[in-house]
Amino acid sequence: MKRMMYMVAATLLCIAATAQESEFLRRYNVLVGRVGPAGLGVETLLDNWSKEEPDNPDQLVARFHYYIVKSQGTEIVNRRDAKYLGLAPVLSLKDSTGTDVHYYELLTYDEALFAEALKAADKAIAVYPERLDFRFMKANAYLSYERESPDMALSNLIALVHEFMSGSGEWVYPQDAGAVSPVDKETFAQLMQEYCYSFYSLGTPSGYEAFYKLSVKMNSFYPKNTDFLCNIGSYHMVAQNNCKTALKYYDKVLKIKPDDYSALNNSVLAARKLKNPKLEKKYMKMLK
Repeated sequence: MKRMMYMVAATLLCIAATAQESEFLRRYNVLVGRVGPAGLGVETLLDNWSKEEPDNPDQLVARFHYYIVKSQGTEIVNRRDAKYLGLAPVLSLKDSTGTDVHYYELLTYDEALFAEALKAADKAIAVYPERLDFRFMKANAYLSYERESPDMALSNLIALVHEFMSGSGEWVYPQDAGAVSPVDKETFAQLMQEYCYSFYSLGTPSGYEAFYKLSVKMNSFYPKNTDFLCNIGSYHMVAQNNCKTALKYYDKVLKIKPDDYSALNNSVLAARKLKNPKLEKKYMKMLK
């Protein structure tokens, strides 16, 4: 599961060298190593590269990286929350009343340049519709841009789920040395679970709703997948404070997988919140 998380995150990092690296890609990697993905000279190189190799996947990704990085800035915001959008504070101080104030460094985006990044992602998707990493490029961009309310990120992922589960065509994801490999349904479910976790980690009402909606959608296609059932239970316990409903979903998980640690541990917490020692003891016994 941890490996899947890194696979998703990798779409916003540098372009890896491939076994058959083109001269443009070699020059690009050297230049980016010196000036960054949006530094001086990168746009000119990309323009020349696109003329020679308009459908080269590395070129298409590089163009997206250029605009997404160029569109980004940073700002510092202060909040009382000890964690915000899944981030730890860069600095924590006390105000005049002794209350902790936490400072967070957040990304900002230039609207016009961000729109260009989306166009670059759309072009890559149009040329290589089977590449999941290109779909994730766009979803990740929205997830970062939207912050507390990941509506477009969710919309993109829900559409992707329907498209993938329709069974039309073979989907691929890049592996080591730039080669692409087919993606089966199990791997796809793991990748979607990472996005569920990303939504949950936002810790906002809209983040929890996105977590719930994506989990429900995945559960409709994977009814025996305990991750998505457990997600739905956690939504009811954390976001809705409805421990009784949460326990119903955790019990569904335990019928499928009696030793599921997450479901058992969460069931203990739910029983404790319900102030039901007998029920808590039941799950504690199962947890051992």
